Amino acid sequence: MAKNEVDDITQRTIEKGGLLVKLYFDMHTDAQTDLQAVMADLINNKLLKAKGVLYCFGSIDEPIKDKDMFTTSAIVTALIDSLEDAMNIVFTFAPAAIEVIKPEGEYRLKQSELQNTLVSLSSISMNYSEYILKRIMSQSDYEKIKGDIKAREELGKRIMGKNEEQK
Repeated sequence: MAKNEVDDITQRTIEKGGLLVKLYFDMHTDAQTDLQAVMADLINNKLLKAKGVLYCFGSIDEPIKDKDMFTTSAIVTALIDSLEDAMNIVFTFAPAAIEVIKPEGEYRLKQSELQNTLVSLSSISMNYSEYILKRIMSQSDYEKIKGDIKAREELGKRIMGKNEEQK
């Protein structure tokens, strides 16, 4: 993509609620593996293909040895389609930090966008809770909780449907 094409895509995305961010990643291991290749795979094969990522690029530092650990870091600039997608990316990839470059100043959401973002956050929270619970509970207790979560999800869908009908 030509620079002016990237600028145009960035501007249009920001105008419709997208975000241009810098994501800061770090990786540590006690084995001397190719950390740069692992980091490149994270960026090129996972982050770049994540829902809502329109483009991303970055730089990966040379690994360094500190005591018994090897470490590397990366700074990735990404254009993300929405706040909801950004939340999912942050939760999924767990960057050490995130810096919002654009928009500058205020960021406004329509009520429906805020609602979708909050529902997405609730879903992330439920999925994370389920992941943790699955690993610490007995199978029968986990199945009961799983049923409760499914019932909660169905209730949420019914409530959202009623809200849409009232509009």
